[in-house]
Amino acid sequence: MGLFAAFYAGIRGMTCRIVDSLPQLGGQLVALYPEKYVYDVAGFPKVRAKELAAGFVAQGLQFGAEVVTRETASSLRREGEGWMIGTDSGLALPTKTVILSAGAGAFSPTKLGAGNEAEMEGRGLQYGVQDTEALRERDVLVVGGGDSAFDWAIHLHGIASQVRLLHRRDEFRAHEETVRQARDLGIELVLWKSVVSVLGDDVVTGVRVKDHQGGPEDEIACDAIVVNIGFKSNLGPIRDWGLEIEKNQIVVDHLQRTNLTGVFAAGDVCTREGKLKLIATGAGEAATAVCVAKTVIDPDARLFPGHSSDIDVDALRG
Repeated sequence: MGLFAAFYAGIRGMTCRIVDSLPQLGGQLVALYPEKYVYDVAGFPKVRAKELAAGFVAQGLQFGAEVVTRETASSLRREGEGWMIGTDSGLALPTKTVILSAGAGAFSPTKLGAGNEAEMEGRGLQYGVQDTEALRERDVLVVGGGDSAFDWAIHLHGIASQVRLLHRRDEFRAHEETVRQARDLGIELVLWKSVVSVLGDDVVTGVRVKDHQGGPEDEIACDAIVVNIGFKSNLGPIRDWGLEIEKNQIVVDHLQRTNLTGVFAAGDVCTREGKLKLIATGAGEAATAVCVAKTVIDPDARLFPGHSSDIDVDALRG
């Protein structure tokens, strides 16, 4: 939601700087599931995540926001009437207000905990999918039982030469309709198994699996493994900034204000009563945070700027 906040800051005639630890803008949409379709964004019956992210980038940067990537915001301290953000490389970035839109925080994929896993990462073993074409005509084993695992198995059907889904139980976290779709496509479900070790020297050649119903260990041949067993998130240094935190989320009020004056939060990083974790609601939270931040900077400013159709956007772009 940081990019939408940058866009709305431009609408309000405010300067803006985006600080992102990732090498490219777009957040989880491009980092976790770029090829997946998103269905619950207003105005789009369906849109591929990376295309939605590209739209956010184009929209967010049109007013000249400064972009600082590959930098982790490591500290926040009061500086006069504003704030100073410090980064892990030593940058000192002054600002009058802060909007935190760090998603679920710093995230890393949950690993299999299998032998030879680290050695095979990038050699046929991957966490999620960045490029579906790289898996064309490959024998793919998807590991997991949630929506992401089933979504990728379905998406790769017809691209890979074979797709199988391996799960340690016969019950799934995925939606029933998604499971039904996978079965209807004929995707083989390898159940009651978990990966003990990844086979191969230079590249993946298969996996050795444990049978959770008491059978012997077995080997399954494949040349690509897509692991989708979840992600671990962590607020990292944000936890030490004096913010009120509840269950790894920043507590905000109905105006997206944190307990620190001039510091706001929007999107998945924050929580309040009635919170819905959706892109659609996150955009509204970002707009609210920006408009309230405007009144902090300029107490005479109106909270609501009017509808964009009534604003001379070209003039704002300069």
